[in-house]
Amino acid sequence: MGEKMEMDDTDCTLMEKGKKPTAPKPPNKYESLFQPCLAEIIGTMFFVFVGCVSVIENVPAAGRLQPALVHGLAVAVMVAVMDNISGSHFNPPFTIAIYLCGGMKLMMVGPYLISQLIGGVLGAGMAKMMTPADRYLNATGAAFDILKTESQLSGAIFGEVAMTCLITMVVLLVAVNQKTKTPLAPFLVGSTVIINVLAGGDVSGTCLNPARAFGPALMANYWVYHWVYWVGPIGGGLVAAALLRLILGDSKLRVVMKT
Repeated sequence: MGEKMEMDDTDCTLMEKGKKPTAPKPPNKYESLFQPCLAEIIGTMFFVFVGCVSVIENVPAAGRLQPALVHGLAVAVMVAVMDNISGSHFNPPFTIAIYLCGGMKLMMVGPYLISQLIGGVLGAGMAKMMTPADRYLNATGAAFDILKTESQLSGAIFGEVAMTCLITMVVLLVAVNQKTKTPLAPFLVGSTVIINVLAGGDVSGTCLNPARAFGPALMANYWVYHWVYWVGPIGGGLVAAALLRLILGDSKLRVVMKT
């Protein structure tokens, strides 16, 4: 009996060893393509929605503090809950910089950018539906209307470039760069938004996000110096990507001085 059991065990072991390993399941197309894009739409939508409402319904006594806290906390919350679905970009410069630093595939860049713009329009539309018409018009639908003359342009463009560079650099360091990745990413990114809005709100309005600018501009039909909020943030995102690729990135990310 003992010899038979040993032979049975040996046969089982040989059969297990002879089995071909099960093939990995093909990637779920919904979770790899459609779900991330939907997450970008929804995340950008709610970020722009609460951001616009915070400007339209801003209490004068609060000054820049109310929009700064709302935008920063909204970013922190959405980054925390959507990170494992889409990476929580919600901002075209982030997507471009993350791609340039090897954090995503080229085929996803276009769908992400389109999704973010759609989310921005939906969020601005929600703000328009929610707020009283007189307050909405008085705040120009939370579109960026702080620029009135050409003399303001140089400071505003530089501010948008510098401040977007700062927040994009933070995003790349905490989410893409292996050496500095941290679970504190939502807190750090949200805090950087608050810092930027408090520091530069009176110079350019501190957009830092073309999707945040495009949605309200479309809903309010306000396009005065709108291009600034594309050129500045995208330029800042490119500078941040260059900083990571050339100076701050780890050996895998850096393209120079690898040895």
